[in-house]
Amino acid sequence: MENGLSSLGDSKLEQDVRQWLQYDRNPKTVSMVQDLVKNKAVEALKKCFASRMEFGTAGLRAAMGPGISCMNDLTIIQTTQGFCCYLEQSFGNLKERGVVIGFDARAHPPSGGSSKRFASLAAAVFISRGVPVHLFSDITPTPFVPFTVSHLGLCAGIMVTASHNPKQDNGYKVYWENGAQIVSPHDKGISKAIEENLEPWPESWNTEEALKSPLLKDPYEDINKQYFKAIQKHCHHREINKSSQVKIVHTSVHGVGHTFVQSAFKAFDLHPPYAVEEQKDPDPEFPTVKYPNPEEGEGVLTLSFALAEKEGASVVLANDPDADRLAIAEKQESGQWRVFSGNELGALLGWWIFHCWRQQNPDAAAVKNLYMLSSTVSSKILRAIALKEGFHFEETLTGFKWMGNRARDLLDQGKTVLFAFEEAIGYMCCSAVLDKDGVSAAAIAGEMVSYLATKSTSLSQQLTTIYKEYGYHISKNSYFICHDQEVIRSLFERLRNHEGQKDSYPTECGRFSISAVRDLTTGYDSNQADKKAVLPTSKSSQMITFTFSNGGVATMRTSGTEPKIKYYTELCAAPGNSDVTHLKKELDDLVDAIVENFFEPEKNKLQPKPE
Repeated sequence: MENGLSSLGDSKLEQDVRQWLQYDRNPKTVSMVQDLVKNKAVEALKKCFASRMEFGTAGLRAAMGPGISCMNDLTIIQTTQGFCCYLEQSFGNLKERGVVIGFDARAHPPSGGSSKRFASLAAAVFISRGVPVHLFSDITPTPFVPFTVSHLGLCAGIMVTASHNPKQDNGYKVYWENGAQIVSPHDKGISKAIEENLEPWPESWNTEEALKSPLLKDPYEDINKQYFKAIQKHCHHREINKSSQVKIVHTSVHGVGHTFVQSAFKAFDLHPPYAVEEQKDPDPEFPTVKYPNPEEGEGVLTLSFALAEKEGASVVLANDPDADRLAIAEKQESGQWRVFSGNELGALLGWWIFHCWRQQNPDAAAVKNLYMLSSTVSSKILRAIALKEGFHFEETLTGFKWMGNRARDLLDQGKTVLFAFEEAIGYMCCSAVLDKDGVSAAAIAGEMVSYLATKSTSLSQQLTTIYKEYGYHISKNSYFICHDQEVIRSLFERLRNHEGQKDSYPTECGRFSISAVRDLTTGYDSNQADKKAVLPTSKSSQMITFTFSNGGVATMRTSGTEPKIKYYTELCAAPGNSDVTHLKKELDDLVDAIVENFFEPEKNKLQPKPE
């Protein structure tokens, strides 16, 4: 093996591979690396050892396989050792309070990696340091981990999941003691601690001993009971639910959601939804879908529509594989299915949750203590509802970590946070979970559908009513694929140095006049008196928002996890302006102008989103 290593012709690579083979005890990944060395497969080795997975605020996400660039037994141990050391520095009472660890059903037989295996190794690391671990004995939805952190008052939580990523991926998502995902500078601190603890501790591999330890507890039954009890606070129409004739189909897309959504419907006294048989059991191969992501719309829902037609159901609910997101589709009078966008569902759920709250809190002053949140790239519909109804609306940076942490701050000040959402079909309908939660959202949506049915109203009709009352909000979001960081950088720099003038932004885009610019990469905001943005800024990612004189808003941003430049556009019309055809045409024209003038796809060789 030594000879093979020294003939790789790359001393850094040799060093990394040598250290790997010294530390790794998983026979499958050891043998994969040895074979690559024997075959002098330098390019393949470079892929596995190019650079250590970066630990960010979303934790880790990468393909399962050997090497420091992938998710495997050794990188899980190294990550957990770093995280454990960071927690020891942060909490004097870590050994009293402990942590929770959950996992989904992902597995990668070639490398011997699976979410369950990774969760057991993480537990072994903590137990070797005398830290109590609440390790779920079976798969759970992601929201159960933040719920457990808050419910049991723990120091932290780990969820092993890659959500709706392709089947070969896995991830490691981290929650802080406040029940929300971590934000900076915790990611930097954890990253540094990982680098300082790369050599496995003597007991880190010993999962068998760890699983027998008195420090290990299984929270599965207790949390199942407590979670479904907590979400019942959001059930307001039990009698309607019991007698409802509405038929609903649910798919968990080969993920963890089936059992939990059935239980959530039961907790609300709703009739159980029809489950898509081919997709209801967890299967890490995701055999019936190209991508296990309900955001991709109809392709993922084909089997659900077929079952709905067979059973005479009018609504389809779909969770992503870790059940923290929810997609909804409804059969229209034409016989076609309408898949609602995340923004449209944000409008429906926001309206519904406020409607229920208002019925229970008729006192006019109570509304002053009420908050709803959404991310800055999501629809501004909640702002319009808040303006008319008198409650508070706040927007945060993109991602639920920001909404979860802001919600915690508000709750600590004695405020009520009713609802938060992001356009990527993520909804927080219940403040017992400070993250997106597709399980509680499914039950609340089921109750909303049942209630509307008693008024002979569909979801589509109710959405139109909301827009008529609060103003039409029409959005159009998409992305371009670009693997060249230099092209991305120059595209954004051109917008910041308009016509060659430094720190000068465009004042128009085609025929559309620009009234304001906010750049969250540099911290500039033309709307503020001191020209400084209120939301946190980050130089490591690109994000510029243009506001147009016609009521349009467009944000261009890079993705933290994919080679994409995304755009989010919305036209917000005043209540009363209900010429939808004209509004849609105006938004289409605005998007065309942004693509042509700001993205310049031909010049920059950008690939459009695949249809």
